[in-house]
Amino acid sequence: MSGERDIILVNERDEIVGYGEKMDVHRKGLLHRAFSIFLYDRATDRMLLQQRAAGKYHSGGLWANACCSHPRAGMDMADCLNRRLGEELGLGTALPITADAGAGFCPCGSFLYEMRQGDIGEHELDHVFLHCPAQAPEPDKLAFDRSEIARLRWVSMDELRAWTDQRPEDFAAWFPPALALVQEHL
Repeated sequence: MSGERDIILVNERDEIVGYGEKMDVHRKGLLHRAFSIFLYDRATDRMLLQQRAAGKYHSGGLWANACCSHPRAGMDMADCLNRRLGEELGLGTALPITADAGAGFCPCGSFLYEMRQGDIGEHELDHVFLHCPAQAPEPDKLAFDRSEIARLRWVSMDELRAWTDQRPEDFAAWFPPALALVQEHL
């Protein structure tokens, strides 16, 4: 399996039931596996957020976690997480999945969600991961993919709580439930 035909279709128990092409899966609203990566700076109690590029096929212009995507058929989850951090943020990492968020990607849990935006939708079983890098990357020094991300910014957890309470419409549909899982690990 290669290219765009390797989105992993799952049932509600996260068991693989097939594979599909990315846009076809999103048009049909098929349940598929996804992941969300949160980067947290322990020293300053800040979370790295991305504003999705306006041209994204859904949720353009909305704020979300540092990085998210779909694991690929036949790839190890850690490889998928590292690959996507490199593609979206320009961060070259080779981190393992581990209980220590300072040493790698700490699994925070997973959740199901569904949303529609016109003829495109998301129906995902989203696996959430937290990484607390020793050195927090500065957004203006990251070679992020501008077709994916309009801008990046670090936000204090106090500011983030107030922002999500006061303006939930500023955030992608998966962000609040994913953030809730991460906050249980902080």
